[in-house]
Amino acid sequence: MAATPSAEYIGSELELFTRAVRWAEYVARQVEPFLSGTVIEVGAGMGARTSRLAPFAERWVAVEPDAQLAGSIADRIGQAHPGLNLEVVTGTLQDVSENIHADAIVYIDVLEHIEDDSGELEHAATLLKPGGRLIVLSPAHQSLYSEFDRAIGHYRRYSRAGLVGLMPSGFITIRKRMLDAVGLLASSANRLLLRQSMPTITQIRMWDSVMVRLSRWLDPLLGYRVGKSVLVVFQKSND
Repeated sequence: MAATPSAEYIGSELELFTRAVRWAEYVARQVEPFLSGTVIEVGAGMGARTSRLAPFAERWVAVEPDAQLAGSIADRIGQAHPGLNLEVVTGTLQDVSENIHADAIVYIDVLEHIEDDSGELEHAATLLKPGGRLIVLSPAHQSLYSEFDRAIGHYRRYSRAGLVGLMPSGFITIRKRMLDAVGLLASSANRLLLRQSMPTITQIRMWDSVMVRLSRWLDPLLGYRVGKSVLVVFQKSND
């Protein structure tokens, strides 16, 4: 298989969002029940999510097309979790060995960066074992597509129905949730009023320390029907 040329990530938000520790913990709690065995993480970035989620698996394959970012993942994870069974692939999912049969494939704030999202998930389906999970978290509501989305290379935002509609054949949906109901207010304000291409550190801290904390309490009361992010988990048939 020919290697995909390294692609430099155009966004500048990765370092900024490492400060959103409560959001990262909230997402981890949502996806942790579906992580086991061999997990492929697509678009691992700097490895911040990898560091938090990889201990829930026996083997973690981190896939990142930006060579500089990919090169930093092993050092970050090695310091936090020495002895973890980690493999870093510089490239895309197309560069992952077909001999790897995963129990789960994870896209956290990644699928919106991929132009052919349907084709991407169809390929991911071929790498999953029977019963394997396909986990996708993405920004919600195309009406909120903003200068921020454009600046960091988003092709789109998703509705819950729209994301469920990408389910590959032979799968069922086992979780579909909207997350961060309070943060939806911040996204709406940016789209309609602020029109910023990048949030400030102060705004990230306010969102993470206040809004995310409130959302973790409010989201289940609302039945996970309202939020600025959409989480969907598909499971492959055992047949």
